[in-house]
Amino acid sequence: MAARSAPNCHLRLEWVYGYRGHQCRNNLYYTAAKEIVYFVAGVGVVYSPREHRQKFYRGHSDDIISLALHPERVLVATGQVGKEPYICVWDSYTVQTISVLKDVHTHGIACLAFDLDGQRLVSVGLDSKNAVCVWDWKRGKMLSMAPGHTDRIFDISWDLYQPNKLVSCGVKHIKFWSLCGNALTPKRGVFGKTGDLQTILCLACARDELTYSGALNGDIYVWKGINLIRTIQGAHTAGIFSMNACEEGFATGGRDGCIRLWDLTFKPITVIDLRETDQGYKGLSVRSVCWRGDHILVGTQDSEIFEIVVHERNKPFLIMQGHCEGELWALAIHPTKPLAVTGSDDRSVRIWSLVDHALIARCNMEEPIRCAAVNVDGIHLALGMKDGSFTVLRVRDMTEVVHIKDRKEAIHELKYSPDGTYLAVGCNDSSVDIYGVAQRYKKLGECVGSLSFITHLDWSSDSRYLQTNDGNGKRLFYRMPGGKEVTNEEIKGVHWASWTCVSGLEVNGIWPKYSDINDINSVDGNYIGQVLVTADDYGIIKLFRYPCLRKGAKFKKYIGHSAHVTNVRWSHDYQWVISIGGADHSVFQWKFIPERKLKDALHIAPQESLADSNSDESDSDLSDVPELDSEIEQETQLTYRRQVYKEDLPQLKEQYKEKQKSGTSKRRERAPGNSIRLHFVHGYRGYDCRSNLFYTQTGEIVYHVAAVGVIYNRQQNTQRFYLGHDDDILCLAIHPLKDYVATGQVGRDPSIHIWDTETIKPLSVLKGCHQYGVCAVDFSADGKRLASVGIDDSHTVVLWDWKKGEKLSVARGSKDKIFVVKMNPYVPDKLITAGIKHVKFWRRAGGGLIGRKGYVGTLGKNDTMMCAVYGWTEEMAFSGTSTGDVCIWRDVFLVKTVKAHDGPVFSMHALEKGFVTGGKDGVVALWDDSFERCLKTYAIKRAALAPGSKGLLLEDNPSIRAISLGHGHILVGTKNGEILEVDKSGPITLLVQGHMEGEVWGLATHPYLPICATVSDDKTLRIWDLSPSHCMLAVRKLKKGGRCCCFSPDGKALAVGLNDGSFLMANADTLEDLVSFHHRKDIISDIRFSPGSGKYLAVASHDSFIDIYNVMSSKRVGICKGATSYITHVDWDIRGKLLQVNTGAKEQLFFEAPRGKKQTIPSVEVEKICWASWTSVLGLCCEGIWPVIGEVTDITASCLTSDKMILATGDDLGFVKLFRYPAKGKFGKFKRYVAHSTHVTNVRWTYDDSMLVTLGGADMSLMVWTNEIEGYREKRPCDSEESDTDSEEDGGYDSDVTRENEISYTIRALSTNIRPMFGVKPHLQQKEPSVDERQGVVRGSRPPVSRAPPRPEKLQTNNVGKKKRPIEDLVLELVFGYRGRDCRNNVHYLNDGDDIIYHTASVGILHNVATGTQSFYQEHNDDILCLTVNQHPKFINIVATGQVGDLADMSATAPSIHIWDAVNKQTLSILRCYHSKGVCSVSFSATGKLLLSVGLDPEHTVTIWRWQEGTKIASRAGHNQRIFVAEFRPDSDSQFVSVGVKHVKFWTLAGRALLSKKGLLSTVEDARTQTMLAVAFGAVPSVEMCVCGEITYCVGSWPELTTGPCSPCTPRFGTAWS
Repeated sequence: MAARSAPNCHLRLEWVYGYRGHQCRNNLYYTAAKEIVYFVAGVGVVYSPREHRQKFYRGHSDDIISLALHPERVLVATGQVGKEPYICVWDSYTVQTISVLKDVHTHGIACLAFDLDGQRLVSVGLDSKNAVCVWDWKRGKMLSMAPGHTDRIFDISWDLYQPNKLVSCGVKHIKFWSLCGNALTPKRGVFGKTGDLQTILCLACARDELTYSGALNGDIYVWKGINLIRTIQGAHTAGIFSMNACEEGFATGGRDGCIRLWDLTFKPITVIDLRETDQGYKGLSVRSVCWRGDHILVGTQDSEIFEIVVHERNKPFLIMQGHCEGELWALAIHPTKPLAVTGSDDRSVRIWSLVDHALIARCNMEEPIRCAAVNVDGIHLALGMKDGSFTVLRVRDMTEVVHIKDRKEAIHELKYSPDGTYLAVGCNDSSVDIYGVAQRYKKLGECVGSLSFITHLDWSSDSRYLQTNDGNGKRLFYRMPGGKEVTNEEIKGVHWASWTCVSGLEVNGIWPKYSDINDINSVDGNYIGQVLVTADDYGIIKLFRYPCLRKGAKFKKYIGHSAHVTNVRWSHDYQWVISIGGADHSVFQWKFIPERKLKDALHIAPQESLADSNSDESDSDLSDVPELDSEIEQETQLTYRRQVYKEDLPQLKEQYKEKQKSGTSKRRERAPGNSIRLHFVHGYRGYDCRSNLFYTQTGEIVYHVAAVGVIYNRQQNTQRFYLGHDDDILCLAIHPLKDYVATGQVGRDPSIHIWDTETIKPLSVLKGCHQYGVCAVDFSADGKRLASVGIDDSHTVVLWDWKKGEKLSVARGSKDKIFVVKMNPYVPDKLITAGIKHVKFWRRAGGGLIGRKGYVGTLGKNDTMMCAVYGWTEEMAFSGTSTGDVCIWRDVFLVKTVKAHDGPVFSMHALEKGFVTGGKDGVVALWDDSFERCLKTYAIKRAALAPGSKGLLLEDNPSIRAISLGHGHILVGTKNGEILEVDKSGPITLLVQGHMEGEVWGLATHPYLPICATVSDDKTLRIWDLSPSHCMLAVRKLKKGGRCCCFSPDGKALAVGLNDGSFLMANADTLEDLVSFHHRKDIISDIRFSPGSGKYLAVASHDSFIDIYNVMSSKRVGICKGATSYITHVDWDIRGKLLQVNTGAKEQLFFEAPRGKKQTIPSVEVEKICWASWTSVLGLCCEGIWPVIGEVTDITASCLTSDKMILATGDDLGFVKLFRYPAKGKFGKFKRYVAHSTHVTNVRWTYDDSMLVTLGGADMSLMVWTNEIEGYREKRPCDSEESDTDSEEDGGYDSDVTRENEISYTIRALSTNIRPMFGVKPHLQQKEPSVDERQGVVRGSRPPVSRAPPRPEKLQTNNVGKKKRPIEDLVLELVFGYRGRDCRNNVHYLNDGDDIIYHTASVGILHNVATGTQSFYQEHNDDILCLTVNQHPKFINIVATGQVGDLADMSATAPSIHIWDAVNKQTLSILRCYHSKGVCSVSFSATGKLLLSVGLDPEHTVTIWRWQEGTKIASRAGHNQRIFVAEFRPDSDSQFVSVGVKHVKFWTLAGRALLSKKGLLSTVEDARTQTMLAVAFGAVPSVEMCVCGEITYCVGSWPELTTGPCSPCTPRFGTAWS
């Protein structure tokens, strides 16, 4: 069906009539090229008066309401409204986006201004706080933000003569801002006695700290500094809306319709009164002025733009006109000439020439106009009015023919019949009246079938029938002219003269499939071109094929209008489409480019747009794309959502701890002394990942499986591991130098880690931009940037500067899944994403990315792309499709396709002189550099396996998911989890393998050999060698998947339980069947031989029975009944007489063997029984293995060492833990290891306890860990974490510390009633209410007693006319006191001991020791809590102080850190921070460039700043208990230590992330975690020594993160080392 694809024609915006003058100011400028830039609706317009030509910027998705011109006058910044509004900076010459600034404002962007050199941009939001935000717009980065004012801000400007100063003005205020560090600090302008406090509408800055501002009453206020010094009264007679500064002086424009020019000292030059000129009219109001040389541009409230030449000032030239405010609904097209007629609620009817792009006639009516129609001969024009009347005019001179009022409600639609004899008039009271044209519009009939207002009418070609649509969506037919209703039958063969109805068979397709909405306002059919154009409530114009019969037809869509598009029509010759916007009252004229012209017009590439406008659901996504390949289909179904994310664990733990406070008082067992270390992992993640396998610099192989990054050395057959992730890794990319790797994981706020393959240390961790997971990453060619794609619903694409950890740009990628992201090797700002049915070409624009869809043209259809690479120039790109083709792209156009594989092409790799591809068909193909010919193919087959292989290939031609080249080999990763190395000459070596897709549950270790068996849902049984050869020894395919297996005690037989309820016994060496049984229907969940001779076999199933078989006679001898749920674990006692069973209902049951009689055994006795094995997770002996959050996570498996000392467990969160056995008492302490991603399905110790083998369910990996016995461990930082729950019983108490820990810092500005007050303060005494207060404008939420500077209103209300003697200022001379009661390390020597620096109250004090004089730093507005001095020689005498503060809302009362020069007291930087309550510790780094701060908020946040720029580098919750001190290591910029209540933490800064490790006291006998109060660092850098002062009178020294012996001494508050 044709309607299933979008039409091949196209619309191009040709002209926009209108200018937005309402609710906007200062939005009209001359560019450097003498063009005029302004905006209307959602389009930025650049108009060239010389050529009478318009260019359009269409990067916005909603109404533009603010505009600023760059000082060089080429670039323009525009801001829009919307829920997530953004700012675009674009080039007025090319109308291309340069930068997008987003994710900060809400509601809209009210004002914009560039600074003097054009590097920074300031914006003001429409949110409740009217946030002011300063941007480095080229980088798309926010520098600073602060709440602007409680009421609307109308204008903002940079002071062009003083750096870092701004002025903003608005409702009843003006504010002078200074920018320092990341802090914007406002001072309110003081109106004083000079002028009335009133609303300021516009402003301009001049020299000598002068600011001129235009007020609502028409005066101009002149400010010096923050004080009003004079007013220029009566500059205008009403509000001054616009003020424009240029070389010659200032131009102002006001509501009185006057333009005034002033010289540079604001002396008047001349006045131009537009109302008095020949184009003028009463009520003309100026909204925007721009003065350049002898030309002045004026924009008015009523959407006109005038150009005035100064020496002919009474002849303004009208450049642009549009409808004024009020909705625009009426649109009619002249039947024979290129004219369009519009009529609006502004009561004007206007005729536009579509050829000259100009208004040619205008006539004002008495009533608002709602619809219009022109008769066939083009003589009469009928207008339907809002009051129920209609008027007919003569088109040539706009004189009235008749005016008829038969109805009371608005006339919404009227149309002349095709033969010109009738006029049908549809009214909102649901009737249609028919009038005879020749009889002077006598009423001939009426149609009354509808129950709702009439929305659309169409006549039949013979003028005998009329069809109507009404508000209920009903379609009715009437016979003319009488108006009798007729049935659908009668009008079967009728041909309609026009088609403007929205309901009817022919236009079914314009409605989405499953919706019953009526948001399509207008349609118009073009019978000749077979296209239909529609207009809807979302500002979208769509083109459909006509007729389109089936719902949900495909379309092309065009944006530009902001909200409702009320009407749309084809011009009489179908050359143009005219659309009109309701609220934006603009008229858009679109050029129609039919199919035949499209072939020549390749230049109309998909319009550049911010992700959403070129919507995904349209633009010819052909629905008849072949069905998705089964593998891709499977992959798109994966969601990677977790019930519980590891990030949630700390909060969950807290919640559960609260509940369980009461219960446990028993002293818990210590964690075991043994630990395990990951030794080898079998597996590679190929089933849902691509291109994740590479050679490193040194020739090792890097890949990932589960939550582990693996570096495999194929010469030594060893592996090293990166264990920084805590959930599934989904993607991996390698740095161009092949030494660093980036990996992205699953998570609620998933992280990307960049790590070094040699040291395996993280270099940077990127977080905060994705949700659920990161599915693709790629490095740029210079290695400095990284692109990543998330798996949230809009598949966000992010560009990072990974070393700094900064997000550079972000954009919504696509609604459909994205499989790959590739960065352009030649231009670091460009990248490709490809995925389901799309490929997109992106370029960076500041903080955003601009995407264009690949343009397929006639060459093919939008296919699903699985991989992509760039070619030998920046324009060329190649992508592999799901059908086996390789698409070759130039820029965004598809040039040709080449058939490469049968089935999807999953991986591609670019070489110097060609390409290599791999596909589902299991073939690796080498190509020349233009994909002309295939040079060589390698089929992955068992026959080609070389003898050195570490395993066996399961099937020929496995699906290839990753290819990489290097070191003379091709590295291949397959869907089945194999990694193979293909020699150029042909032989294939298998290096690594694991299970294929499907969960792995069954695991058994051999009774006396270092081998183990696994069985999986992938229907294979495998034997693995755990000794040095680390390979798969044997594999056998099964008819069904299996869940359990077990070796017989002599190691000769292997029993395997299958998922269909059968089980088999196989020969352990050859894996051939010995015997099999099928007695059960459900999964066999555990299978066990009895100890000793292995006489019996217990087979447990999900049917909740255990069958006992006699192995020798192969007969079933007993059945254990009585379990209420499925069986999970089975163990024999040492005599082979008793079975211990766990069930899914958490029952622990005992059965006698071989008969299966149920026994009840008291729990005390259970311990005494000697068990042959222990895999149970229930009972007293393992009560402690259940975590605090036991309700959320299940422990799936456990296994006890043969010496019965250590119990290993695996749980649903992917943790492997070791406990001491028996683990009695709740919440035992443990060591825990993360490597598996989610469920650990099974754990087993080998026969000699030297290794632990663990299985990951969904990650399909088999991990081998070595057991490191206590005392024999190598000394290295312990990679396990001590158990989570902090020990409550730890000692140490000191009254000072306790008191300090409990201090709550009240913020002065908030705590008004600290002491009782008597009397009434002067400013609260009864007085005349001011004008403001009378009008109820009491704003500002500050309480009466406040540290903040007094509010300006008080100044006027208290001057009660008497002359008072001026009060001299007080000067602070001496301060007694020093804050020592709750601060530490806050006294320092400066200048070689001549001065002391310290603080008390809110003052920083420099005390000269010799003279006893003091000097002060008084910029803080609340108590200082901490102080530190920069030790770096480059920053001499630089001090940082942190203060108490209010909520962290970035306002002036927020907590802040000031960095200042101790000698001259200059403030160098102010850091407003998100530490609510206050800052309790600060520390400079070794180079002096970084500053570390700790907050008093409940999380005790730790933050690192680049203090000179005022940027926050990293921040993270520090600890749930109070942190007292945090200090950088004296030789480091990235490592620091924090100490506090019962903890010490060692931190590393990696990119933007902070990684922490707790200090472990495990090796010191009887060390308990004390409360640490101070920290200092030892002098031996090789030993990481760090000494902490503790309460219990001893100082611990910590070499290498573990404590040495502690030496007793007195309590340490400060530690100093000489």
